[in-house]
Amino acid sequence: MIEIERKFLVTSEDFKKDSFKHTRIIQGFLNTHPDRTVRVRVKGDQGFVTVKGKSTENGLSRYEWEKEISKQDAESLLKLCEKGVIDKVRYEVNIGQHVFEVDVFSAENKGLIVAEVELNHEDENYKIPDWLGEEVTGNKRYYNSQLSKHPFKDWS
Repeated sequence: MIEIERKFLVTSEDFKKDSFKHTRIIQGFLNTHPDRTVRVRVKGDQGFVTVKGKSTENGLSRYEWEKEISKQDAESLLKLCEKGVIDKVRYEVNIGQHVFEVDVFSAENKGLIVAEVELNHEDENYKIPDWLGEEVTGNKRYYNSQLSKHPFKDWS
């Protein structure tokens, strides 16, 4: 499956008042090769393994395969992951016909808030909420796989 998404920095926490769901996510990476990443995630009471391919040049699209596994299996696999764990709370917010997923990072990435919106095609229109800031789509620095290695707290 091809994932098409745009990623933005968030300028305020106003999204929280419109959020219909929030979930804590702990994730690590079994592989962070530039051509592919293999992620293990505990999202609430669920576990997932996800494989993502290399992004297109503009950063909008890439192959993604995800399989739900038990929370216990995911917790076991997290122990095998590369150094650097991502800890965040994901807020889901309906804006027009789309759901924005807003990640509020903690631990090593505390202070970083990033929103993503998945699209059906690269030139699809979507409403832009007031709390959305600079677009960082394609900026690898904001990929979770990179944040696990080079956390926000170390940026200058």
